[in-house]
Amino acid sequence: MKQEVIIELSTPELIERLDEESKQLVKLKLNHAVSPLENPNKIKVYRKTIARLSTELRRRELEEQNKSNNQ
Repeated sequence: MKQEVIIELSTPELIERLDEESKQLVKLKLNHAVSPLENPNKIKVYRKTIARLSTELRRRELEEQNKSNNQ
């Protein structure tokens, strides 16, 4: 998922996507442990997407804190 797409999502959508991506990553890792995946790079892609989602959530959280502190 591209960063531009992530920025356009609302905060509840971000949380939902983060949850979905995390579940998919766990499934992929489990499947990979049982039998090797055809494309193990998918695991890396999911990890990076989760990191991007988490970073955007944290950025919004800090933005809200700054707004409340400045008022």
